[in-house]
Amino acid sequence: MMETLLIIEDEKLLGSELSRHYRQSDWEVMLATSLAEAEELLLRDEMEPLLILSDMNLPDGNALDFMEKMKKNISYAEWLFLTGYGSVPDSVRALRLGAYDFLEKPCDLDRLDLVVNSAARSAAIQRRVIDQTRQEHRRYSPEAYVGSSRQARNVRELLTRLTKVPFSALIIGGETGTGKGLVARILHYGGARARHPMIEVNCAALPRELLESELFGHEPGAFTGASGRHRGLLEQADGGTLFMDEIGEMPLDLQAKLLKAIEDHKVRRLGGEKEITVDVQIIAASNQDLEQMIRDGNFRSDLYHRLNVFRVMLPPLREAREDLDELVPLFVAEYNAKAGRHVKEIPEQVWDKLRAHYWPGNVRELRNVIERCVLFADGPVFPVQWLQLPGQESTASEDTASGSKDRICLPLDGSMALEDMDRFIIKTALERADNNLAAATRALGTTRETLRYRVRKYNLKTTD
Repeated sequence: MMETLLIIEDEKLLGSELSRHYRQSDWEVMLATSLAEAEELLLRDEMEPLLILSDMNLPDGNALDFMEKMKKNISYAEWLFLTGYGSVPDSVRALRLGAYDFLEKPCDLDRLDLVVNSAARSAAIQRRVIDQTRQEHRRYSPEAYVGSSRQARNVRELLTRLTKVPFSALIIGGETGTGKGLVARILHYGGARARHPMIEVNCAALPRELLESELFGHEPGAFTGASGRHRGLLEQADGGTLFMDEIGEMPLDLQAKLLKAIEDHKVRRLGGEKEITVDVQIIAASNQDLEQMIRDGNFRSDLYHRLNVFRVMLPPLREAREDLDELVPLFVAEYNAKAGRHVKEIPEQVWDKLRAHYWPGNVRELRNVIERCVLFADGPVFPVQWLQLPGQESTASEDTASGSKDRICLPLDGSMALEDMDRFIIKTALERADNNLAAATRALGTTRETLRYRVRKYNLKTTD
């Protein structure tokens, strides 16, 4: 693709020579002899040059003032300046404003070509980053949180408001599979930090020593095996967002260190001697009750209150079953496109089974079920036999909206971790026993001590 080069030069002979030279080098060249003419090309004609090569002093003004004015409209173009009488203050200001280079006339064409080619590569990289960010912004708008239920509408409204304010920290709550990662991306790519990185870390997936090194970084020799310097995730997210999933699993001593970094806006690498300033927006997520963890001494209250500037609670799918009407066709279309299938018709029998299921794995479980069915579909009709929802036989009639009272339905497709299954079984048994510990103990066939231990572990409530 032919790229555009804008040349701003009032010396007609030099302007014509540069235009001819770069047209021969496969550039689409536009020549302006004044800043007013250049502004007309950039704003009225919506020209998007990859590179702007400008004289420093034009008849109608200084090109540095023009660059400062145009920067908000021309986001990725690199600027090169030519001047017949350069000064140190001008060169310093040019570089401070983000100019790629500052060259004195007369400039050898071979040298100018090297600088132009280098600046073009830099601008192309910047354009790719900006284009990717724009795509992510479109993909992760608040409307990406799909659902027609009152709960989904409330979440969308809150996300829309949050993307318009520069919050420093936020907590996302909700069960496993409710879309906490999606919400974090909506908040990042829809907000003012979208052009900066979004870094994600799962606090439950890393052991304590590795998590500390990943978050704060390390210097060579900081510990056995630390052969090089490593920039921590807080550094990598500078200017952007750090999404900390399962933050309730973070050890207490690291919670204190994280709190200090958030409060001071500084981090010190392991083995390092100096602090590094960082500007990071923190989004924390947990499927646990952090307030109960504070009461149990497993989470720091000061860190919780520092993170809890805003709170977004995501509803479980079983409490917003009307969202199935939008989510199911959306996932069917997604996997049709990925797998080259053409599923179009969803029988009423399928809808009945989907609405009757308890969805302990929430939207993640639903996505996996839809993927399986679409991949195994032989035609345009959604195959009911591949639903394979726990507690439902593919040919049996539905007993009740939520299954038999003596059964608990669990997904076995990887959408729910073993510990989440354990918690779900105990929570369901307690709910069916009106939170009576003795009755739940009998229903589960276990001991009172064992059940009480798990109730404390999972922050559940009982009446005795």
